[in-house]
Amino acid sequence: MAEKKRILRGGAMVGGSSLLVIFAVLCMTVLALLALNTAKAGGRLADASVEATLGYYRAERQAEEILARLRGGELPDGVTRDGDLYRYTCTISDRQALEVEVLISGEEYRILCRRCVSTVDWSAEDELELWDGEFE
Repeated sequence: MAEKKRILRGGAMVGGSSLLVIFAVLCMTVLALLALNTAKAGGRLADASVEATLGYYRAERQAEEILARLRGGELPDGVTRDGDLYRYTCTISDRQALEVEVLISGEEYRILCRRCVSTVDWSAEDELELWDGEFE
């Protein structure tokens, strides 16, 4: 009879440690999944950053090519002229563009403005719904 009691007590202790191990493995699995999700989000952010940088430098290169053609005496498509002032826009992405204004007189030129602008239409909301303190 004494042997049976000893076996039962030993079995209960094994069950508690098994639960502890299962809980530890579950915690480690959750932390691993969170780390994987964070790494994927970081990768997506890095890809978006690379694409934005490439788009900006493509637009810069295009702006410099247009400036070189203007200095050579050409008037490329998309360039507006107002006396010695030339304006043109180069696309960065579907949401941004690079606007350039250049003053050219003879061999001299001066870049008056070179800025990134948003090409997305924006409209302010006229109404703001606030909670009046009442439940429906």
